Amino acid sequence: MKALPPDHAHPTPRGGTPEFPSASTNPCKLCTPLGACLAFKGIAGTVPLLHGSQGCATYIRRYLISHFREPVDIASSNFSEDSAVFGGRRNLHHALDNVGRQYHPDLVGVATTCLSETMGENMPMLLGEYHRESAADGLARPPTVHVSTPSYKGTHAEGFNDTVRALVESLALPPRAGLNAPTPPALLPGMVSPADLRHLRDFAAAWQSPVTLVPDYSETLDGGTWSDYERMPTGGTTVTDLRALGRAAVAIECGLVLAGAKATAGTHLARRCEVPLHRLGLPIGLRQTDALSDVFADLTGRPTPLRLAHERARLVDAYVDAHKYLSGRKAIVYGEEDLVASLAIFLAEIGIVPVLCAAGGRSGRLEKAILTNAPELANRIEVREGSDFADIEERITALKPDLLIGSSKGYKLARALDVPLVRCGFPVHDRLGAQRIQLLGYAGTQQLFDRIVNALLEAKQAHSEIGYSYL
Repeated sequence: MKALPPDHAHPTPRGGTPEFPSASTNPCKLCTPLGACLAFKGIAGTVPLLHGSQGCATYIRRYLISHFREPVDIASSNFSEDSAVFGGRRNLHHALDNVGRQYHPDLVGVATTCLSETMGENMPMLLGEYHRESAADGLARPPTVHVSTPSYKGTHAEGFNDTVRALVESLALPPRAGLNAPTPPALLPGMVSPADLRHLRDFAAAWQSPVTLVPDYSETLDGGTWSDYERMPTGGTTVTDLRALGRAAVAIECGLVLAGAKATAGTHLARRCEVPLHRLGLPIGLRQTDALSDVFADLTGRPTPLRLAHERARLVDAYVDAHKYLSGRKAIVYGEEDLVASLAIFLAEIGIVPVLCAAGGRSGRLEKAILTNAPELANRIEVREGSDFADIEERITALKPDLLIGSSKGYKLARALDVPLVRCGFPVHDRLGAQRIQLLGYAGTQQLFDRIVNALLEAKQAHSEIGYSYL
C-alpha cells in the first residue's frame, strides 16, 4: 500500500491541506526539549538548562529517570506569570548565575521551551548580553550553546539531532594554519542506548581506530554507584573534543531519514571544515552493519577484524536456524523515524514483514528511507508519519500483526491484541535495563534477533492447547 501523506488522517472538509493539525492520541513521539536534554547529557561537564517553566524540566526529568534509572539534573529559568508578560531576561541570567555557582560546568546547554519560543525570546541577544556583562564585571562564565526546541514543531528525536548540530556549529573549529593534524573520526550515532554507544566504541577499536562519539552519554546515564552524590557524573564528549571535530579524519552520521536533511552536524563539518562525510543507517542487521564496516575498512585499510567476522558469522547462522519461525510473520514498528527505518530494513532481512511503520515525525522521508534500502518491501507495507496509537489501532484489525516492536508506549495495545511487544527505542519505563538494550552492530543485532524469535516462540507456547517442549 502506498504511504499516505502526512496530513492523510486529518483531511479538511474541502479535501485541501488543513490549516491546523488535529489533536493526536498518545503520539509516537515525545517533546522536543527532552531530546535536547538527552544530547546535552552526553557532553562532559554540561548542565542542561530549559528556558521556560519549571514543569517542563520536571516532566523531562521524570521521563529520563524512568528510562535510564539514573539521577538527572535539569536546570530551569522557572518562568512565572510576570516572565510570560515582561520576558524572561532576568530569569535566564539569574538561572545561568545559579548554575555556574552551584555546578561549575564546562558548558551550559540552553534549550527553549514552547512558552519562551511562543513569546519570541531573542536568545542570541539575551545570551550575548549575559556574556558581555559578565566580562565587563571580570566574571568568568562557561560557554553556552542554545538550541531552539518548541515541541509543537518537532519530536524528541528532532530535538536531539538539532542539539547535536548546534553543539557542532557552535564549537567545532575549522582547520587553520599550524593546527591541521587530523583528529579521530567523528561518529554521530543518533539517539541510541548507552550500551550501543559503548559497543560502537568497541566496534571502532576492533579496527584499531579511535573515534569521537558525539554525544556520548554511555557513562553519564549508565554509571556505577557513588559514595557521595555527584552533581555532574563523569564521562561524555569533552568540549576540547568538540572543538577538534573540524579536523576529524572523517565524519560518520547515522540515520537514513536524517541523511535527507539539508542541515545536520555532519553536513556542517563537511561544508565548513571539509570533513569527508558518510551518511549511513543505524547499523542494525547485516546490510546496515556491513555498510559501517565498509567505511572503517576504507578508513583503516584493514581487513574485517576476526572478532567482528565471527560475530557476523554467528548472526548469519542464527538467521538460518530461526528462519522457519519468522518467515511470513507480520510486525508493527513504531517510534523515532530513523529507528523505525532501520528496524524495518532489518525485519525485511530476516523474513518478517513490517506491515505498518509508524513514526511521530513528519519529515516526509521515512518511506523513501525504507524502500531505497529494502526494495523487497515495496507494495507490502504502510508507512505513516505523524502517527499516534489511535492511528495504529485503527489498522490493527486489517493488518493482524504477530508482534509489535517499539517503546513501552505500545504496551496497552499489545496487551489488548494479545501479541508480544519487543521493547526498544525511547521510552522503556516498564522494564529494567532500558539503558542496556543493545541493537547496533552484529552483536547488538544478535541480541535483538534472539529477543524477537523468543517472543514469538513464547507466544506460540502460551496460545497452544498442548504446549511445546521442543520448538
